[in-house]
Amino acid sequence: MLTYVIRRLAIALAVLWGVATIVFLLLHVLPGDPAETILAGSGASQAEINQTRQQLGLDDPLPIQYGRYLWNTLRGDLGRSFFSNRPVTLTIAEQLPATLQLAAAALLVAVVVGFSLGILAALRADTWIDQMAMGVAVLGVSVPVFWSGLLLIWIFSVSLNWLPATGADSWRHLVMPAIVLGLVGAGPIARMTRASLLNALRADYITMAQAKGLSQTLVISRHALRNAVIPVITLIGLQAGFLLGGTVITEAVFARPGLGRLVVDAILWKDLPIVQGVVLLIAATYVVINLLVDLVTLTLDPRLRR
Repeated sequence: MLTYVIRRLAIALAVLWGVATIVFLLLHVLPGDPAETILAGSGASQAEINQTRQQLGLDDPLPIQYGRYLWNTLRGDLGRSFFSNRPVTLTIAEQLPATLQLAAAALLVAVVVGFSLGILAALRADTWIDQMAMGVAVLGVSVPVFWSGLLLIWIFSVSLNWLPATGADSWRHLVMPAIVLGLVGAGPIARMTRASLLNALRADYITMAQAKGLSQTLVISRHALRNAVIPVITLIGLQAGFLLGGTVITEAVFARPGLGRLVVDAILWKDLPIVQGVVLLIAATYVVINLLVDLVTLTLDPRLRR
């Protein structure tokens, strides 16, 4: 187990290094000059723009900028915002709670809806109930977040006036964003739950349990679901990372504070340290979640340790 954890940590560090490198290169090949963006509308001369680029370190050769970025990141220094001149870590820390709140609520919706639809479809396989449940799952994945978000705003905010459309002041502001984002993750969980539960129900040990006279409810809850849930847990870990990254569009649609709006504004204003810090944080969270899910899976199924 220890060897496995060490190997996974080494792979995780390599993945984070790759993410940091790709993001750095992509941001530096995009058109636009952060110095010109900062001084836009001020009537600054070319000399002042060049001086700003020098102050930001943007006039150094790209390998030097890359080396400085990696060294500062290893020291835990993500730099300062080009516009506010505040530390990136402090800016991210202020916006992170709202994003984690939305991601956690969306994951709860995805797990509850996905499990319910998957179990219902498996127990009523090849019936209209199965087709309807899988249709809802596919619909949740297929509909774009911005479209479903605007639809819910029109129904529950504009027409019915039940829920607020924007902001993050109370739990009522969280309902629609969590549903919109959670339904995206519910589809894969429902399909995986259905397939895994069907395979478990066809196993020999289920037939033996039924032959002993156990009730259908006991057979499903104690035997079938216990084994069927293992691959679903792995998928839930993947969906947790996906939902964390998916808050970008959702927060923009519902005008919520969080990392999503922060990174969108940073991209528009070419605030490179902010973008690099947010992307690196999301990648690190994704890697840690997957490592924890793998450890939980190994605990639930000792056969995988071999």
